[in-house]
Amino acid sequence: MIRFERASFRYDESSWILRDLSVVIDEGELVVVVGPTGSGKTTLLKMIDGLVPHFSGGEMAGDVVVAGRSIRTTSPTDMASLVGYVGQDPTATFVTDRVEDEVAYAMENLGVSPTAMRRRVEDALDLMSLEDLRDRPLRTLSGGQRQRVAIAAVVAAAPKILVLDEPTSALDPGSAEEVLSSLTRLVHDVGLTVVVAEHRLERVLPFADRVVLLSVEGSSVTVGEPGEVMESSPLAPPLIELGRFAGWRPLPVTVRKARRESGALSAALEGLTPPPGGSSGGAVIGSAEKVDVTFGSIRALDRASLELRAGSITAVMGRNGSGKSTLLNGLAGVLRPTRGTFRVDGHDPEALDAKDRIRLVGLVPQDPGSLLYAQHVGQECEQADKEHGLPAGATSAAVRQIVGELPVDQHPRDLSEGQRLSLALGVVMAAKPRLLLLDEPTRGLDYLAKHELCAALAALRSDGVAVAIATHDVELVAMIADEAVVLAGGEVIAHGPAREVVCHTPAFAPQVAKVLAPMTWLTVAEIADALSAAP
Repeated sequence: MIRFERASFRYDESSWILRDLSVVIDEGELVVVVGPTGSGKTTLLKMIDGLVPHFSGGEMAGDVVVAGRSIRTTSPTDMASLVGYVGQDPTATFVTDRVEDEVAYAMENLGVSPTAMRRRVEDALDLMSLEDLRDRPLRTLSGGQRQRVAIAAVVAAAPKILVLDEPTSALDPGSAEEVLSSLTRLVHDVGLTVVVAEHRLERVLPFADRVVLLSVEGSSVTVGEPGEVMESSPLAPPLIELGRFAGWRPLPVTVRKARRESGALSAALEGLTPPPGGSSGGAVIGSAEKVDVTFGSIRALDRASLELRAGSITAVMGRNGSGKSTLLNGLAGVLRPTRGTFRVDGHDPEALDAKDRIRLVGLVPQDPGSLLYAQHVGQECEQADKEHGLPAGATSAAVRQIVGELPVDQHPRDLSEGQRLSLALGVVMAAKPRLLLLDEPTRGLDYLAKHELCAALAALRSDGVAVAIATHDVELVAMIADEAVVLAGGEVIAHGPAREVVCHTPAFAPQVAKVLAPMTWLTVAEIADALSAAP
């Protein structure tokens, strides 16, 4: 179905993004593309429908042949009926105002008959669990709901090949599993070919037929079954890390298989105690007290109360649309509550002027690009140093700590999603506000970058900063959170030490906890530390 024939590509005279890539993807396969940030995953995906090189420009060698059509001689317009593509920022493709209209739009352009269009719209809404949102304005949806709409719009057009870039990055664990299960049914039942690039491998590996592993700058490629490829991958989800640590072969890619292998490890851990967690007991820096927030007929928060303490990291969890972003925006002073109060260090954050607010609270929203407005990365960092009164180079150092070096002459909008997020994180974290609010901070980050982010957050915690993270990334919660809050329908339904909350909430439990339940271990690192210290 898809053949990469010694394909190479670069955007300018710099080094090649992909080099001499030869891969065959068969009809009816679900293939996951894996690789560190900057390895060329997005470029590979865009080559399948011809966006690269037709829209991107740049230099290409070799060829990519899709269902017998060369992308060199076939335009993306002609590929549209064959290949459906959903990018890292799906909202950038929206052209209507309403969910149902957006799902139907692509079919209108393709000339699908009204009868067929109606049937496909219903099927797509059901497939993505959007039937209750069909009449909602797109602007009122959460980030995860918008992502599901974008996928539904592409699926409704009935392509033979579906290309998805970070499709679960804004989805809660339950929604992610539903979407991937639905796509797998299409693969098995109608022979749809699906190619996915995803950093959260713990979500997609159980559904993959094969994995394509790219090295940095696409200089080498490994293709094979998930367990085989993960043997040599520098990027590994917790389940693979646990399998490597315990010496399980073949490596399990599902929790079910791992539990079957876990008897000896569970026995070795018997009697050992996971490290304690919970709040630092520091002063309350941010709080919400019986807060209601409504948008028309939608109640985003319902008598929500929360305290964020100095030297503590709190994870705010919940399904898409549960009110997580609204809570963070209220604490940042971006919106006024309908009822109740938000406080930051005793102040109403909305009443503070911009300079005082920046010194007290920093927010990185789901769309980090909204914080970036300079013409290139270097200028962005220099401007942040001046605005925050920091020594020259402070923001650049914060960015390097998260993601390494970024091209200083590149425009922020030309960065990958993960690089753009890392730049925005650096801009906000460099100022070291007393309260730091992060909305989906690992979206677009690979595992190595996620560990670097956790190290940076741990340093801020040691400095007495209060951190709140709205996230669907349960593995991030396992790695760094002290406290966890679960929202449902705008209400706080659980609040306590992170270990206690996630281990007793199956939908939000990390992989290690699922494998070793009813024990409450969260990460491979703490298991290794406990066993090494055991008598």
